[in-house]
Amino acid sequence: MTMAATLDRPLVLIVDDDAAVRGALTDLMESVGLDAAGFASAHELTEASIPDRSGCLVLDVRMPGGSGLDLQQQLAANGNAKPVVFLTGHGDIEMTVQAMKAGAIDFLTKPVRDQTLLDAVTIGIERDVAQRSRAQAARRQVDRHASLTPRERQVFRAVALGRLNKQIAWELGISVVTVKLHRSSVMRKMQVRTISDLVRAWEALPADLREAEPS
Repeated sequence: MTMAATLDRPLVLIVDDDAAVRGALTDLMESVGLDAAGFASAHELTEASIPDRSGCLVLDVRMPGGSGLDLQQQLAANGNAKPVVFLTGHGDIEMTVQAMKAGAIDFLTKPVRDQTLLDAVTIGIERDVAQRSRAQAARRQVDRHASLTPRERQVFRAVALGRLNKQIAWELGISVVTVKLHRSSVMRKMQVRTISDLVRAWEALPADLREAEPS
């Protein structure tokens, strides 16, 4: 198998303090063509060098040194909002509500049917692939936005907010012809062909860029 093929395969990260459970879950994931890595604790996972691949987390709730719920919150706070499937032998309604509110895919009680777990993991992987795709698209838009001149950013913002060329010209104190030239340059740099595409490119930018005054 080539390195590229390996990097394309989803990676399931399993955190459970029971070595037998980790081994069984790893075998299950690998039996359906998924890569898997097991960790005995939340600390062990956070200290590991994890490759940047699509996938999801399968977390035990109650573990020495930090619960799965704590790990979920820690990862989210660090910007790693990878989807989580919880497994527990001691779940309760309060834990379930907390986990689901924080974005968990599912909260499953041990022992769990293999197919039930695999279904939840599949949903988690699909969600992560979609999240990564949106993030990559946003990064491309940010890079393109950075190539705009200050005036082009002003015109971009105005066009995206629905201003007409005459309105933009009046607001910026420039001619309509100049507005059109800037708009054409913006569309070329943002790699779009229509105004609708330009608006979508604007909406794909992070909120802080959209809300900042052009400068």
